[in-house]
Amino acid sequence: MSKTRKSRAVKLGAEIRRLRKKAGLSLEELAKQTGLAEDYLSRIEEETEIPPVGAMLQISRVLSLDAGKLLSRAETQDRTRKKKEGLQRRKRSYAYKTLAPGGATMHLKAFQVTIDPQQDHEMVDYRHEGEEFIHVLAGKVEVTVGENKYKLSKGKSLHFNSAVPHMLRNPGDVKTELIVVLYTP
Repeated sequence: MSKTRKSRAVKLGAEIRRLRKKAGLSLEELAKQTGLAEDYLSRIEEETEIPPVGAMLQISRVLSLDAGKLLSRAETQDRTRKKKEGLQRRKRSYAYKTLAPGGATMHLKAFQVTIDPQQDHEMVDYRHEGEEFIHVLAGKVEVTVGENKYKLSKGKSLHFNSAVPHMLRNPGDVKTELIVVLYTP
């Protein structure tokens, strides 16, 4: 692995810890100089807390760092965390079956999705780069794309820009079954 790739793999908290120790600062000293609580800084270093921009700027100033580099690393970790959390919430409302296994590196992904009666994304809207195609095999589905709501029944389809926030909901009394095809560039 190249040095560049290895440095990108270093987690934000571990990097802050490394740089703090390199500067010869204890957590207590960093807390005093940043005005942030010592236990909060500890959670950042342990990767249980992702700091907001303001905290990152304070830490960067004290450690004499390029705040831009740490901020971009923090943003990447925050996006990854939010994506995982959103996936877990969606899995509680839906059942997914991959129709194209082994396609992790492919641009086109297909799923069979079932949604129990009266279930939705639990107020989770989803967005991703690319396009999405939904075809209803059984039941009914309400698809909200941005400000527009589409009601689809068996045999109906919808194709939309998936960068627009969207949600699915089964408004009916029977299980809904869908084919969902995602294209991500």
